[in-house]
Amino acid sequence: MKVEEKLKELNISYEIVEHPAVYTVEEAKEKVPKIEGIGCKNLFLKTQKKECFLYTLPEDKQINLKLLSETLGVTRFHFASPTTLEEVLGVIPGSVTPLAIINDKGNKVTVLLDKELKEKKILVHPNRNTATISITYEDLIKYINNLNHKIIEI
Repeated sequence: MKVEEKLKELNISYEIVEHPAVYTVEEAKEKVPKIEGIGCKNLFLKTQKKECFLYTLPEDKQINLKLLSETLGVTRFHFASPTTLEEVLGVIPGSVTPLAIINDKGNKVTVLLDKELKEKKILVHPNRNTATISITYEDLIKYINNLNHKIIEI
C-alpha cells in the first residue's frame, strides 16, 4: 500500500508538493516549495544489538547520538547502512521518513519523535525524496499506531 492510500484510509488530511529530488536538509530548504509545517530530518539508526530506530526531529536541531542512546538505555547508536535502510524501510538515502514504516512488515523499527514537534504540522517525505507532505503531529501518531509500531516521544 502506498503512503497516500494509507493516509486516505485513515482519514488523515495532508498537503503534498512535488519538487526536484533532495538528499539533505540544505537542498530541501532551497528546492521544496513553501508549504505549511516544520521541516524535519529523519535519522535511521541501529544499535550494536541490531535494534532499529527512526528519529524524526526539527531540521535544524543538533543531536548527540551517545547521549540519545544513554537516555534510551540502549547500546551505542550508529547510522544504518543504505542496504539495511532499503531492506527494512524500503527507501533510499535522502528519502528517510517516519511514513516508511508502512514497509516495515516485521515491526523492527521503533519511532522516536522529538517533543518539539508536538502540536505542529511537520514536513516529511512520502517515501520518495521528490515530494514533501505536510501532516499534523497528531495524525502522524495516528498513522504510526495504526501500523502497530512503538513510539517514544523524546
